[in-house]
Amino acid sequence: MASKINSVWKNISVIIGLWLAVSSVASASPTVGATRLVFDGAKHESSITVRNGDDTAYLIQSWADAKGADGKKADAAKPPFMITPPLFRMEAKSANQLRVIRTGGDLPEDRESVFWMNIKAIPPSDPDAKNTLQFAINTRIKLFFRPAGLPDIKGAAWQNVSFERRGKQLFVTNPLPFYLTFSRLSVGVTDVVTTGVMVPPKGTASYTLPAAANGKVSWALINDYGGASPLFSAVLGDGSK
Repeated sequence: MASKINSVWKNISVIIGLWLAVSSVASASPTVGATRLVFDGAKHESSITVRNGDDTAYLIQSWADAKGADGKKADAAKPPFMITPPLFRMEAKSANQLRVIRTGGDLPEDRESVFWMNIKAIPPSDPDAKNTLQFAINTRIKLFFRPAGLPDIKGAAWQNVSFERRGKQLFVTNPLPFYLTFSRLSVGVTDVVTTGVMVPPKGTASYTLPAAANGKVSWALINDYGGASPLFSAVLGDGSK
C-alpha cells in the first residue's frame, strides 16, 4: 500500500512540476498589445505592438491565417495579409511593432471579414541545460477587416439584434455589417455560454439554451479595444409559434 501511495505522489509531483514549468514560460513570454486588431479598409496597413518584459531575448514569428477560431480549418484559403517582419529577434526589455499589410484579395465591401493573427514567441535554447522543458508560446488574436464604406460602429443600431428560442437553442440574428463577440449573454438569470462562437455580419448563430432559462435577454459585446460594451437588453422571441 505504501509503495502505491508513493507512486501516486510521485506522479502528482511530476504533473505539478510540468504545470509550473509551463506557467513560468507562459508568464514570462512576450505579450501582444491587444486582443484583436481592426484593419481599417481605408488604409494600406495597420500595426500592433509586441512587448518583451523578460530578461532574455526571443525569436518572434508571425503570420495570418483563415483557419477559424480553433485554427483547425484545413481547407482555408490564404488570407490577403502579410505581417512584417515575419521573423525577428526580440531583445530583452524591448518593444517592437508588427505591421499588417493588405496584399490584395477580393473581400466583401458590405460587411466585415475575419482572419487570425499568430505571434509565436520562441525562447532561446541553452546548450548547457539538461532535462529542461522549453515551450514556444503562440498568441492568436482576431484580425477584422472593416471595409471603408461601412458606417461608424459607434452609431450601430444594436437594438436591431434579435434573439429567439427554438427548442434548446438560442438563435441570434445580426442584421448589422459587424461581427458580434459576446462578453456576456444571459436569459433571465441564466448565463449562456458563447465561447468561440461569433455572430457573423448579416447572419445568425445559435447557442445552447438551458431549459430553465426564461425572461429578458441581457447582453454585452467585446468592443474594438477588447473591453466590454454597455449592457443591452432585448425581448426573447419564441420560434416555436
